[in-house]
Parts: sequence; structure tokens; C-alpha cells
Amino acid sequence: MAVEAIASRILTLRGQRIIVDADLAALYGVPTKRLNEQVRRNLARFPADFMFTLEPADWEALRSRFATLKPGRGQHRKYLPYAFTEHGAIMAATVLNSPQAVDVSVYVVRAFVQLRELLSGHKELARRLDELEARMARKLMTQDQAIAGILDAIRQLMAPPAIAKKRPIGFVRDEK
Repeated sequence: MAVEAIASRILTLRGQRIIVDADLAALYGVPTKRLNEQVRRNLARFPADFMFTLEPADWEALRSRFATLKPGRGQHRKYLPYAFTEHGAIMAATVLNSPQAVDVSVYVVRAFVQLRELLSGHKELARRLDELEARMARKLMTQDQAIAGILDAIRQLMAPPAIAKKRPIGFVRDEK
């Protein structure tokens, strides 16, 4: 199974990378009902940072985004799905204890690691972009000041000089 196929099923929700129970069950080759059954039987192995139940708003957003409803009777979920983090997906493989689940869990880990590395690369790029923006802002400020000085000088040159009272032309006698 390709890591890219698994990575496409990993979503970001509430600031965490998760995979929904139906997708995880499909990867592990078991029905979603059986996966959730094993999870409920072993709840002590799934703390809140390994697995959580989606909120109705989150589930509606995911349903509208991926059009997950299937046509026909009995195809809709009665309960909100579980969302598994990276550690929860691995724990689910150990709870299922099937050969396919063990094999696929390696690919699931690789997919999560690949996404983590991709995200860290984006963070580095964002940091460098911020530095570039700050440097450009500093340059623009100095250039703006220089342009403002040039415009002031041009305005001073355009203003007519204050002319003193002109002397009349010709011979003029003082009236004093």
C-alpha cells in the first residue's frame, strides 16, 4: 500500500493530524463496526491524545467536504465517528491483532511522519518568508524617507521665491 494513499486520508482537525475510524478500518481490512467494537473494549489503551469522538460540527464539515454519505438504507452512521491520532492509529493496530493491521500500521506511521516532515518544511519556509518581508519593510522605510526628502526639495523649487518690493525703472526722485 502506498504511503501517499494513506496520507490522503489523514486530515488536520483541531490542530492535530487525524484519521477517521472508517478510513482506518478500511486500511486495516476490517469493518468499521469491528474496529470501534475493539476500541470500546480497550478504552484504557486510548487516552484523549490518542483518540477522540468528533463533534457534530466537525463531522458535518467533513461530510460536506468529502461527500461521505452513501445512498441506500442502512448506509448512514448513527454515531459520531472516532478520530485517531498517529499514536491512536498504531494502538488500534495492536488491538485488532490481525496480520494486515500489523503490516499496514507501518505504512500508517510512515504517512504520519511524512506529513510531519512536510509540515516542518513549510514552517521553515514561512519563517524565511517572514524574515524576507521584514527586511523588505526596512528597505522600503528608508527608501520612503529618501523619496519624501526628494519630494520636499521639488516642492521648495516649485514654490515661487518671495520677491522683495521691486524698484521702479528709470529715474525716480525721492519725495522726502
